[in-house]
Amino acid sequence: MDARPSRARFRPTPADLAAARDRTIRDVVAPGLDVLFVGINPGLWSGATGHHFARPGNRFWRTLHQAGFTDRVLDPSEDRELPRYGLGVTNLVPRTTATAAELTPDELRAGARRLAEIVERYRPRVVAVVGIAAYRTAFDRPDAIIGRQPESLGTAELWVLPNPSGLNAHYQLPALVEAFGRLRQQREES
Repeated sequence: MDARPSRARFRPTPADLAAARDRTIRDVVAPGLDVLFVGINPGLWSGATGHHFARPGNRFWRTLHQAGFTDRVLDPSEDRELPRYGLGVTNLVPRTTATAAELTPDELRAGARRLAEIVERYRPRVVAVVGIAAYRTAFDRPDAIIGRQPESLGTAELWVLPNPSGLNAHYQLPALVEAFGRLRQQREES
């Protein structure tokens, strides 16, 4: 059974969450990462805490661990540790919102261009966008499906994975782990 680290966790107040709207949080990137995970955009919890995938109920950190990317479940406050695992994290759209539905198609398309610049600069081996609907809009690929994409992004292999948000009822934790695990397994075989 994987357990969360026993550390005191900052719980934003409603005022903290309201003040977090439209903030940005730092990308966690480094040259030559094995996988750069790309969220849609940070939520208010992430904006309030300054850490990626911070909202309780988001399954990103548990999924990474159970899919074999990390040796334990990292706490969102440990997101800066990802490069030591060969991983990084950024977002298509850097501004925080209560829901991704607040983003415009133009913002998502601009995010795809921003991501291409990040990939050109840092040259990760794989880019994994977590959110099929956002990917379809951002990259103008309305028929894209979960998994490895036929095109690359610069020099990076391109994958689309399910969104690990607790609001994504289409994918429960075992299905998330399976989808992320296919990426990890394919990377180990190449």
